[in-house]
Amino acid sequence: MQNEIRESPIGSLALSTYVKLSRATETVSTNIHRHLLESGLTISQLGVLEALFHGGPQTMCDLGRKILRSTANLTTVVDNLEKLDLAHRQRPEEDRRQFIVHLTDKGRELISRLFPLHAAIITEEMGFLGPEELEELSRICRKLGKKEDPDAAPDPGHRPEDR
Repeated sequence: MQNEIRESPIGSLALSTYVKLSRATETVSTNIHRHLLESGLTISQLGVLEALFHGGPQTMCDLGRKILRSTANLTTVVDNLEKLDLAHRQRPEEDRRQFIVHLTDKGRELISRLFPLHAAIITEEMGFLGPEELEELSRICRKLGKKEDPDAAPDPGHRPEDR
C-alpha cells in the first residue's frame, strides 16, 4: 500500500505538498514566535491571552476550541497563566461544572502591549507574499480547514468567514 501511494501521481504530489506545507508552517511559526522568548510566554499562553483580550472571559471549553488545544493541555496553560498572575479562573454560581477564564489587569496590560508587536511581526513575515498570493493561500487553508469531522457541531465562536 505504501508504495502504491508514492507511485501514484496524486499520492506523490499529496505527500510532497504536505512536506512543503509542514516545513513552511514550521519556518513561519518559528520566525513569528521568536519574540515570545523575551516575554516568557508560550505560543499557547499567547493564544489564551489573545482570545481573552479580543473575546472577553470564556469557558475552558470555548478557549480550547479557539486555540485548538485539548482540555488537559489548556488546564496546564491556564494554571501557568494563573501562576504568572495573567489570568484567573472563576466558577459561575449557575453552573459549577465549568470555569470561566478572565484576564487579570496584569494580563490585559501585557497582551495589549504584546499583541500589536505580534501582529506587526506576522504582517512582516507574511508580507513577502503579494495580496493575491495571500488571498489564494487563505482560500486554500480555509478549504483544508473545512476537512473536519462532518458530525461535529459548528463552533459558535467562529464566524463562517473566518473558516
